[in-house]
Amino acid sequence: MKLAALKKHCAAFTGAQEKLHGAPSNILVYSVEGKSFAYFKTSEPEQWRFSVRVSPDRFLELTDTPGVKPARYMGRFHWVTIVKVEHFPEEYLRELISYSYQKALSGLSKKKREGLLQAAAE
Repeated sequence: MKLAALKKHCAAFTGAQEKLHGAPSNILVYSVEGKSFAYFKTSEPEQWRFSVRVSPDRFLELTDTPGVKPARYMGRFHWVTIVKVEHFPEEYLRELISYSYQKALSGLSKKKREGLLQAAAE
């Protein structure tokens, strides 16, 4: 999946917000009501590395895959960093992003979650 398509896919989720954080973090974060579900590193030497939250089982599976490593500072929460997204299978990547989004959505209060989903249905 190309980088532009991946960004568009992340932004297309219901209630998704995109926020660019400058120095020193230099990351582009996708979140829903303040709960992050994906981010890109925007500066060298790790420019455009993509991080997403995965299930504990997938974490073990993915960290054994070349080009995937535990996300810096977030690995303990089952976040992985994919070094080159264009070399990663597109459908698998979509599945991982969807899981991460659902995990972020489930972290919202019931009232916020229902309000967000109801607004999207209208």
